[in-house]
Amino acid sequence: MIEIKQNYTLPDLLAIMSLLRSENGCPWDIEQTHASIRMNVIEEAYEVAEAIDSGDNALLKEELGDLLLQIVFHAQIADESGEYNFDGICDGICKKLIYRHPHVFGKLSVGSTGEVLRNWDNLKSKSKGEERSSDSLENVPHALPALMRGEKVGKRAAGAGFDFCDVNEVIARLKEELQELEFAVINKNNDEIEDEFGDILFTCCNLGRFLKKDSEKALTRAINKFIMRFRAVESLAEEKGKTFAEIPQQELNELWEAAKHNKNFGG
Repeated sequence: MIEIKQNYTLPDLLAIMSLLRSENGCPWDIEQTHASIRMNVIEEAYEVAEAIDSGDNALLKEELGDLLLQIVFHAQIADESGEYNFDGICDGICKKLIYRHPHVFGKLSVGSTGEVLRNWDNLKSKSKGEERSSDSLENVPHALPALMRGEKVGKRAAGAGFDFCDVNEVIARLKEELQELEFAVINKNNDEIEDEFGDILFTCCNLGRFLKKDSEKALTRAINKFIMRFRAVESLAEEKGKTFAEIPQQELNELWEAAKHNKNFGG
């Protein structure tokens, strides 16, 4: 029986999750598997990121709780099948942290954050049994958003010595890829169009790396800016008593330019 009280702690959360999965618990919770709640982890992680961006600490606390619930949920499912439990998860991450921080828990001396990160990457590669540089690239999670995965693959390739010389070389490559896409479009070859479009996106990931800009964050910012300007154009159209469908394309372009140059709408 779960006691109703003012404040709860981690043991309470574990007990609640165990009860929800028991025969006297919730039918929905009982039916879930690792696979069925897979996307929940991803969604909650993104909601945590959005809460961080908002600067709302109360919201961040709430979203971190939702993310913790997913970890506890998976731990309970695994515990029921005798695979591992929450303590096993804690044991694993504690051992990993100790192993990857020899400058804190061991005798290794480091002089900078850069040295810490290089040593972390070396230990991580060793623990994963990566014998070749291509192993490191392949081990970047395939489930990551493609832009994020592209950045990580490019960074690991660079770490192995395979990289562009400077930002100008990346920009030149981007221009080449755009030209190749134009040719593919002219030839109406769907496979080539998709390949060349993908090459452009991957080159943009590398460009972001050289510019020291996060591709996901930059694209999100651009999307949000587009939405603000779209809303502004819609408002301007409504002032004229018209819908988008009733406004000629040229006039829509003029309204867009007006919104674009308005600082209140990301101009």
